[in-house]
Amino acid sequence: MALIVHKYGGTSMGSTERIRNVARRVAKWHRAGHQLVVVPSAMSGETNRLLGLAKELAPAQTDDACERELDMLAATGEQVSSALLAMALQAEGLSAVSYAGWQVPIKTNSAYTKARIESIDDQRLRADLAAGKVVIVTGFQGVDGNGHITTLGRGGSDTSAVAVAAALKASECLIYTDVDGVYTTDPRVVAQARRLERVSFEEMLEMASMGSKVLQIRSVEFAGKYRVPLRVLSSFTPWDIDLNTEASSGTLITFEENETMEQAVVSGIAFNRDEAKISVLGVPDRPGIAYQILGAVAQAHIEVDVIIQNISKEGKTDFSFTVHRNDFQKTLHLLKTQVLPALGAADVVGDARICKVSIVGIGMRSHVGVASRMFKCLSEEGINIQMISTSEIKTSVVIDEKYMELAVRSLHREFDLDQTVDTISG
Repeated sequence: MALIVHKYGGTSMGSTERIRNVARRVAKWHRAGHQLVVVPSAMSGETNRLLGLAKELAPAQTDDACERELDMLAATGEQVSSALLAMALQAEGLSAVSYAGWQVPIKTNSAYTKARIESIDDQRLRADLAAGKVVIVTGFQGVDGNGHITTLGRGGSDTSAVAVAAALKASECLIYTDVDGVYTTDPRVVAQARRLERVSFEEMLEMASMGSKVLQIRSVEFAGKYRVPLRVLSSFTPWDIDLNTEASSGTLITFEENETMEQAVVSGIAFNRDEAKISVLGVPDRPGIAYQILGAVAQAHIEVDVIIQNISKEGKTDFSFTVHRNDFQKTLHLLKTQVLPALGAADVVGDARICKVSIVGIGMRSHVGVASRMFKCLSEEGINIQMISTSEIKTSVVIDEKYMELAVRSLHREFDLDQTVDTISG
């Protein structure tokens, strides 16, 4: 039968009873003849608890030495859940073995707390699968070239699972979470949000990058690069549901387009609360300025999102960009202490009370006026746009955080996403 990778989120692993249900679900797939690799997250709340302890002891430390220890600490959460799942599977009568990322090994670079996977040695995993074992691999973590434990950043277990599936050339990677698929937007914000039976890889990539919390963007990038079939489904359906029904549930992320995509211009509304805006004011308008600013930020392993440079006036300009809110203070400090003196800029200011709202859809390629329709909708609600970013299939705006839910609900109505459509993409 097929080689399948299962990934289970923290809520799915949140208690011993839930871990037991995961074990029963995995056992059902294994007894049907499939080879199984399982990638679990830490138990719900455990990573926050561990990082909270670190913050109590070292609230101000942000250097590499401290970040190395943060990875050592945070990686233990997945080790606990993996071992418990192996025990639960053994109690089900299956042969199961768990591995930490460094034991596989999953090799990464040395960017602590946000490392990137460089390679996976699949030899040990394949040997255990051939012996009939269920193999469990800790999500979220790996090991660098110096033997130090690293973590992949929040949501990194998704990336671990897809990377393992790619390395093993798995038939499919199933992402089990606390929702039953990908929705037109977050149902907690818009009650009329609909589950999509299928969504294209491109749309999912944009939705993940724009703030959709269903999948980490790097996991979608991995899936696209290595053509890993991906499905998002709920771990809270009864574990003993018919296997064929379960295997076709949730949302399929597909790599092929067809004519049904023209049924909707916009497939979903994504949003991200975790944004912060930084502006470097009074920058000399000369070649290389953008590199001087963003090069230093990149060297600090800080990811930049939306970028805007204003029109030059009297040889000076303002340069604005957004970063993750967790990197806000670090970026401000870096710019004020290292970049500002070298540039001769007037000041560096920031705003951590912003958010990003995006419309995403393959249909935007063949329809004009979609962005203007978005801007008109926001204008009618009295929402000011601070920054704009576009691609072929998305338009994003940065707005004041207090208007986020109003913007999402208004745009969801504007683009008829409340209406019933059988299949948006795929």
